[in-house]
Amino acid sequence: LEKEYDKACEFCKKHKTRIRYVIYGILITAYLAVVIAACSLNFQRALPLFIITVLAIFFICWDFLIAKYEDKIAAFFSPGERYLEKHWFWLKWVLCAALIITIICWLIFDTAKQGSCQLISFGGLVMYVLLMFIFSKYPTRVIWRPVFSGIGMQFILGLLILRTKVGFDAFNWLGIQIQTFLEYSDTGAKFVFGEKYTDHFFAFKVLPIVVFFSTVMSMLYHIGFMQWFIGKVGWIMQIFMGTTPVESLVAAGNIFVGQTESPLLVRPYLPYITKSELHAVMTAGFSTIAGSVLGAYISFGVSASHLLTASVMSAPASLATSKLFWPETEKPTVTLRSGLQMAKGESKNLLEAASQGASTSILLVANIAVNLISFLALLAFLDSALSWVGSLFDYPQLNFENICAYVFMLFSFMMGVDWEDSFIVGGLLGYKTFFNEFVAYERLSKLIRNREKGGSLYINGVKQYMTVRSEVIATYALCGFANFGSLGLVIGGLTSIAPSKKKEIAGGAFRAMIAGTVACFMTACVAGMLTVPGLEVPCHILLGNAFNSTDFPANSTELVECCQKLFT
Repeated sequence: LEKEYDKACEFCKKHKTRIRYVIYGILITAYLAVVIAACSLNFQRALPLFIITVLAIFFICWDFLIAKYEDKIAAFFSPGERYLEKHWFWLKWVLCAALIITIICWLIFDTAKQGSCQLISFGGLVMYVLLMFIFSKYPTRVIWRPVFSGIGMQFILGLLILRTKVGFDAFNWLGIQIQTFLEYSDTGAKFVFGEKYTDHFFAFKVLPIVVFFSTVMSMLYHIGFMQWFIGKVGWIMQIFMGTTPVESLVAAGNIFVGQTESPLLVRPYLPYITKSELHAVMTAGFSTIAGSVLGAYISFGVSASHLLTASVMSAPASLATSKLFWPETEKPTVTLRSGLQMAKGESKNLLEAASQGASTSILLVANIAVNLISFLALLAFLDSALSWVGSLFDYPQLNFENICAYVFMLFSFMMGVDWEDSFIVGGLLGYKTFFNEFVAYERLSKLIRNREKGGSLYINGVKQYMTVRSEVIATYALCGFANFGSLGLVIGGLTSIAPSKKKEIAGGAFRAMIAGTVACFMTACVAGMLTVPGLEVPCHILLGNAFNSTDFPANSTELVECCQKLFT
């Protein structure tokens, strides 16, 4: 038996590759058979599975072709590249002229169809670009390709997601799936905290989502999926924007992970990057949010599809604002054409990765909890002190939100927020900048709930909720880690990863925070340009007004939508 066993082991070692291919072949065949069977039974129901399968096949074929025929593909496209280089001087002017004419025509037709609100958002986008250029570190050294291509990528992504039915439905579907997926954390929360865990909503409902999401992300890192996916997104940004591999990968990583975790992907290269690249790495962290807290904001009641869109759109925006605010003046040393070798997870197996992800989230959950306790307590004290000062001058309504509202009011209006709502959104931006985005989203969720419930728009002269358009723009503007609390976190985190860059990190962090804030504002401007005004008044109010009216109500689209909704 031992001899036969040894023979079998020897055979397996000798034909290891073939056996592996056979097993893979059987598994793939079985999977494809399942997909075909599901599609033949009910194609509509199996559509998501079919799309995922097609995308997986496409990327597997793409990776195979690039790995095997990269030199031949490069040689095939080299004549076109040489032609572009030769005639680039006049081609760039033709492209610029075509782009300007397209923008003007689009604005004219879109304004005629949707109204003038979109023009204000476009004006805001131009204003933010000009402000970044005026206060740039080296205004005369700005390379405009990353700036315009970054804004262009933002616009194209926004156009696909917010204006096309396919894109909107896809992201809406994705948002619903993520919400459903995050609800599985309730099982663990219910077991640990009991049936009445939702009585303490934030502690026992929201924070377990952070733990669950962190566990899932750790598992995806272990199997290599996150590195592969981030690599693809980073490569697309590198090709279109002309940015370096390091900053492109970090910007792509920040869509999914936090501002201190994404630089770990390129840890070996951080000591060799330029000041401009380091500024881009920090800006990318400030202008996006981590996937772990994304789940928490969704649980507040903020739109999942808009949060997802904001996370994706802010990645190219962060590189655009960074390259405008701190242009490249040195020659980058890390320019590997074949791509960077990304860091891998330290766990040995999938279960260890899951356990490690859950353990890592302890610090994040504790951080969120203690920061919220301290910030909200501090805010209450500050409001009380300001109210006392205000009462000395017969203005007891004075509080921190009002001061921030006046400071950020113009910025929020230029994003496309209605003038009546710009005061409220200005206050939210103040909370986000001086405290954190958790406090701001918690306040925004209250406004959303007030609108959904209906009721009086004003109580004692204070507006109780905003229009849907203002809520959408606020969602995009708040979607980033750019606040003073994160400033210390970034300086500490990056210094521990790259001690040799301590001076540059400390010197550029504040500028990076401003660039990250502006990147979020620019994303909000693009969202304002592309958001189509929907049903603004809650249906029960609209129908109530229509039925209580003495005259027969005027036929309107809103009324028809409400009747259809009620009928359904």
